Amino acid sequence: MNWISSSSTSTSHGNDKKLKGVRRRKWGKWVSEIRVPGTQERLWLGTYATPEAAAVAHDVAVYCLKRPSTLDKLNFPDILSSYCIQQRDHLMSPRSVQKVASDIAMDVDARNIARETTMINETTHHMNENQQVHNVVADDVFWWEGLGGDDLSLQGVTQVSSQQEDLNISIEDYL
Repeated sequence: MNWISSSSTSTSHGNDKKLKGVRRRKWGKWVSEIRVPGTQERLWLGTYATPEAAAVAHDVAVYCLKRPSTLDKLNFPDILSSYCIQQRDHLMSPRSVQKVASDIAMDVDARNIARETTMINETTHHMNENQQVHNVVADDVFWWEGLGGDDLSLQGVTQVSSQQEDLNISIEDYL
């Protein structure tokens, strides 16, 4: 399951949607923080491997601290329902919001990283399978029998390493 679709995100690959409450550090990590309503205090939400996770942390904090009437201004409004955030009726302290936002964002980060790792492993596996099928074994040679004679025929023995079957081919088969 793809938790956050790549078509609606802004990643380091240059998609054009800017995520609210997210910034990138010089070394490539993504961070998120929010101002606590009614104060000048900033609430640190964490450092994450993906911008989506940082954006989700911001969304959760905005919802828990401000309870907006509409979810239109959030980065990923559908994520709130996935984690049952909207079912929390009581107001939360900034520390509690920080913990919940961080936990959910770390889960999103882990899922995104696991998905990317799975995709890389599948690609590597398919590449290895293709390479095995196309590898030529030293015994896979073609030779001419009867060179210089009247009966010229091309015969070859080809072994497909994954099937381990011999295949005999002769020009006479095609005449």
